[in-house]
Amino acid sequence: MIAFVNLNSNKNGEINRFLSKFYNNNLNINENSWEKKFSNPIEIAELIGAYIDNIEDYDLNLWFSLDEGVIVKVDSSNANEIIKYLYERFPY
Repeated sequence: MIAFVNLNSNKNGEINRFLSKFYNNNLNINENSWEKKFSNPIEIAELIGAYIDNIEDYDLNLWFSLDEGVIVKVDSSNANEIIKYLYERFPY
C-alpha cells in the first residue's frame, strides 16, 4: 500500500508557495495540482497539520488516500480526526 496526498489550487503558484514554505526550499512547482506518494503514511499527518494551520493563507484543497479507491478531502472539520486516525492505524 502506498499512501498519497494531492494538493490542488485554482490560483497559479499557490501550491509552490505553500510547499516551498513547508519544505523550506523553493521547489519551482508551476502546476495547479501536485501529488506525492508516502511509504510511511504517518508523514502525511505533518503535511495535514501544516495545511490546516495555514488554511486561511492559501487557496488550496488537500486530498489523501490510504486505501485504493478511497480518497478523502481534508478540511478544518475533519483534520484532527484524520491525524488521530493515522497515528492509530500506523502506530510505528
